[in-house]
Amino acid sequence: MIHKSFKMHLYEGMAEEYERRHNLLWPEMKDMIHEYGGHNYSIFLDSETNVLYSYIEIEEEEKWAKSADTAINRKWWDYMADIMDTNPDNSPVSVDLKPVFHLD
Repeated sequence: MIHKSFKMHLYEGMAEEYERRHNLLWPEMKDMIHEYGGHNYSIFLDSETNVLYSYIEIEEEEKWAKSADTAINRKWWDYMADIMDTNPDNSPVSVDLKPVFHLD
């Protein structure tokens, strides 16, 4: 498995809504994540900065990259665009984090 981590930014006052939407994550979105090799996905919020830190294990980079072009992923991006920083295509503005330590 490949360990990936990245950060995103949530708009002020949107933490509860972000958590609510993820607690109701669409079944077809869950299926897509698994279909494209994503496992053990977690998102953490630093409430002082509204920075979201995400961690996911993926099977292979190329397979995971293709998940961005699925209809369900695009629909999710559109759904989330009103509560977080996004690019012009509504994908979240995200910054990959460099791994510096891992312990199994």
